Amino acid sequence: MPASIAYAPLVSDKVPMRISIELIPRGETELLRDAGTARSVMPEAAAFNIPDLMRFPLRSWEACRLTSSILPASIPHIRAIDIPPGDDLPMEDAILAAGLGEVLVIRGDPPHDMGHRTYPNSSEDIIRRFKRRCPGLRVYAAFDPYRLGFRDELTAVHRKLDAGADGFFTQPVFDLRLLEMCAEMLHGQTVYWGIAPVLGARSQAYWETTNRVIFPAGFTPNLSWSRTFATQAVQRVREIGGHVYFMPIRVDMASYLTGLLG
Repeated sequence: MPASIAYAPLVSDKVPMRISIELIPRGETELLRDAGTARSVMPEAAAFNIPDLMRFPLRSWEACRLTSSILPASIPHIRAIDIPPGDDLPMEDAILAAGLGEVLVIRGDPPHDMGHRTYPNSSEDIIRRFKRRCPGLRVYAAFDPYRLGFRDELTAVHRKLDAGADGFFTQPVFDLRLLEMCAEMLHGQTVYWGIAPVLGARSQAYWETTNRVIFPAGFTPNLSWSRTFATQAVQRVREIGGHVYFMPIRVDMASYLTGLLG
């Protein structure tokens, strides 16, 4: 990008950058261990966000109830396709009882277990339901720059905002130029930019085939490249007024997270 181009902040240059760390809910013991490690090596973190993964019995909102003892803010991912029709939200009472103030609604991938019942909800359907039933909750939506063309994804952004979304969590980005382009698309919104390590050819192939990521020239799937990019991305997000979530998957958490914030 030419040095003369000035990018406006996403929200406000007075909004402090918030840091979230994504944790995998393999089980209670592992979850609390990982949460403690993350809190220790990155004390600046203000929240955890936890996906709802069908291969594990611990649901995201149950996991967030546990991690809220380590960090008050824990954000469960809610899969729209798992919620039955009607007006109810099966996890509503558990979320409110745990004192959680934020959720991230995603549509959700079809389960590998065909015995698991799913429903034809869009994420917008469930965002509306949350905003109607739990108006005090902040409800985030997903933003995926790889899934569709930019125009279609921007249309999806507008649908989610119309449904009541309070902000967005992006798929992890691996290119500062893509971050700049998406920042223009999401101008004025609360955005948590995803940052994840990619270690080894197998991990690179996963991101390329499953998530349709195109890595930049000069990319190398190792810890050194991942940490260097993370520090650059954090600095750019700080400049444009956004937030960050780290996704330390398939990596030693301490080796990846330590020192990333400068």
